[in-house]
Amino acid sequence: MEQQSKAPQDIRNVVNFLRSSKAGMKVRVGVLNGKRIDYFKGKGAVKALTSPAYAKLKNVPKVTSEEEAQQLLLSIIPFAFFLRVERGAPSGSSASSPKALQITQMQTFVPSDYYAWFYEGSQWTTYLGGVAMVAIMLAGVMFPLWPPIMRLGVWYLSMGVLGLLGLFFALAIVRLIFYIITIIVASPGIWIFPNLFADVGFVDSFIPLWEWDLPKKKTKKKRSEKAEKKGKGVTNGDSPSPSSRIEEVVDSGDSRPSSRQARVEEVPDEDS
Repeated sequence: MEQQSKAPQDIRNVVNFLRSSKAGMKVRVGVLNGKRIDYFKGKGAVKALTSPAYAKLKNVPKVTSEEEAQQLLLSIIPFAFFLRVERGAPSGSSASSPKALQITQMQTFVPSDYYAWFYEGSQWTTYLGGVAMVAIMLAGVMFPLWPPIMRLGVWYLSMGVLGLLGLFFALAIVRLIFYIITIIVASPGIWIFPNLFADVGFVDSFIPLWEWDLPKKKTKKKRSEKAEKKGKGVTNGDSPSPSSRIEEVVDSGDSRPSSRQARVEEVPDEDS
């Protein structure tokens, strides 16, 4: 756009910061005139300009308060790096589909409104990646023209990588067989390199050397959560056991059981 080319260098530095991941802004995806486009909320940009990451930048306007951040963002709008939009209903049948956007006529900055990006940021990383990809493809195609020493080096390198992969799979099979044997001989079983497939570093994957396959103990936190859930269930009127039921028995007023009650009757004297 012509307006973007007229922007001063300090304003362009601010826009590059907001468009980068250093700003920490939440970027959403919407649909504007049938095309997908990124947009953000105004308060996210204000928060980014008042963050310590922005304060460390050089050749940018100084921002010390949220009011100054809003004024700076308002001064960027005429250069059309981003424009104020209205967010509508989802563009697709699903509720998670990108929402439709519409540019508003009144272009001002309000922290609670949404703003669509019309600037892709610095493209040098994209260009560098494209050049590297083309270079790798050309190098692969021209492999037969490589000098013999380079081709021999690539062959040794590929054999080394394949050997490491084969060693890894062999180790996984051996540890599984050893675990099955130890389950039968010495229950509960022993794992060799128990952290081999864990989400840890390369060195930590081989520490410790072996470990018993013991069940993990429940932490106190989980026990306390279960106790709280049980307490909530009792307070809500739930019975502590689904098979138990207590019925109220009406007291007849007599403390003795009816089966043990005695009754005295007068019997006429036969001799009289």
